[in-house]
Amino acid sequence: MATLSDPSGERPVKSRARKRREARLLGTGALVLAALCLLPMLAVLITALSGGTDTLAQLADTVLPGYTGATLALVVLVGTGTFMIGTSTAWLISMYEFPGRRWLEVLLVLPLAFPAYVLAYAYTHVLDHPGIVQATLRSVMGWGPRDYWFPEIRSLGGAAAMLILVLYPYVYLLARAAFVQQSATTFFAARALGRTPFRAFLEVSMPMARPAIAAGVLLATMETIADFGTVSYFGVHTFATGIYTSWFNMGDRVAASQLALGLLGFALLLAVLERQSRGSAKYHGGKRQEAMPRTTLTGWHRWSATILCGAPVLLGVVIPIVTLLVMGIGSEQNLLSRRYIRFITNSLTLASAAAVLTVCAAVILGYYQRVRPGPRSDAALYIARLGYAIPGGVIAVGLLVPFALFDNTLDAWMRANFDLSTGLLLTGSIWLLVGAYMIRFLAAALGAYEGGQATINLNLDYAARVLGQTAYGTLRRVHLPILTPSLLTALLIVFVDVMKELPATLIMRPFNYDTLAVQAYRLASDERLEGAAVPSLLIVAVGLLPVILLCRQVRRQSR
Repeated sequence: MATLSDPSGERPVKSRARKRREARLLGTGALVLAALCLLPMLAVLITALSGGTDTLAQLADTVLPGYTGATLALVVLVGTGTFMIGTSTAWLISMYEFPGRRWLEVLLVLPLAFPAYVLAYAYTHVLDHPGIVQATLRSVMGWGPRDYWFPEIRSLGGAAAMLILVLYPYVYLLARAAFVQQSATTFFAARALGRTPFRAFLEVSMPMARPAIAAGVLLATMETIADFGTVSYFGVHTFATGIYTSWFNMGDRVAASQLALGLLGFALLLAVLERQSRGSAKYHGGKRQEAMPRTTLTGWHRWSATILCGAPVLLGVVIPIVTLLVMGIGSEQNLLSRRYIRFITNSLTLASAAAVLTVCAAVILGYYQRVRPGPRSDAALYIARLGYAIPGGVIAVGLLVPFALFDNTLDAWMRANFDLSTGLLLTGSIWLLVGAYMIRFLAAALGAYEGGQATINLNLDYAARVLGQTAYGTLRRVHLPILTPSLLTALLIVFVDVMKELPATLIMRPFNYDTLAVQAYRLASDERLEGAAVPSLLIVAVGLLPVILLCRQVRRQSR
């Protein structure tokens, strides 16, 4: 073959050298990205251990029990609530026909577009003491402020309710997919053995769907421990709020790192559980031999199913949107003002840069694992996926500590040798914040990329290599054109996640560089809820884009 193309054999040698060089470059890039993802965890661990036991003992005597109790209580409440709502609605949608089922099948996904703190602002405006509901009760009943009891929205239970309303779609989507994929023969066998439909559901369908349901609940609980905006606004003291308070209000880097280490350990434990449940899900689907027919409900059962499936949509979508619209109209804020244009521009800039960087990183890591499968590429991919389990506050602390040390060391060296101050080159920069976003949301981009890459047969890679393409050429000319829809989906998912992200943005943003999420949080903290409604509505409007794409996918699967 070498003599046909080049009698000297020089071109094939150069081609092989180029292929090896590109493979090494690809591997180096993937390992650097994995190291960057691992850096926050290592920095938090080293800083926490360097503080000794005095700070830890002080935390244990003061705030640590409260943080632990509140965080665990939230996890239990949100896990239970998302399981009950997600599983019950998924079963009704999958198994029965009732009025509005086709619409509710899609609408039940929409709460994913809402950050929990946006719901917190809306429901506080409605249910708080000066809110619409209590003011109406006092007016109609003639009650005074202390003549009646009303549930306190600014409480741990209120925070759990907000998180449940926006996180139950994780369980709903995975449980619904598991129920739809089950064969009807097992369910019919249970019915033939005398089980009622409800007992057949509990004893047959639920155990078969358990891994998928468990994965959804664990995803919801991981988002719960990472939440900052909701618990901070409601005055619930968790690890997430403790990290922010220690870093900013107290200026105690060691205390913040030790709290971050505790939260990191809990998050990684949940990540391991989620991976195990997801890995065992393949054993529970079975071979689908007969599609499960839907039963048409009659009488009061049909309307009960409609109410049960419609309640989460009403509480998680309709009421918040109507409330925010009313609040926004009454706020008299000008979206075209210079300040709001700057908030919007900052948010779009950060989200766009983070989305492009994160998707590029996902392509490098995913393609390296395909080109060079083995322990090294598998380890790089596993480390990169850990970001979704690390709360934004932990990533912020883990990046600020080493980069602040680097900036201060460089500045001291430049002062000593050249009498020149370099200041903070990386700490407090936009690019360090974008790097934090990449670490946090790289797992989402990897999921979308790998989903598309799985459809590309390896024979296409072999054919491209036979025709002389290098690894880069195969990626550019074969993979990327096929993966365009998956990459666009990944871009959109990361873009919207960054628009909603709050704790890392609050801690790491450059001075006087505010986003829509920061503006909404600041206004709500000042009890200017009507003003907070305007940036909240913009965040929700952007968040609806990927959810609409997800709804279209749900609609196609149901046909």
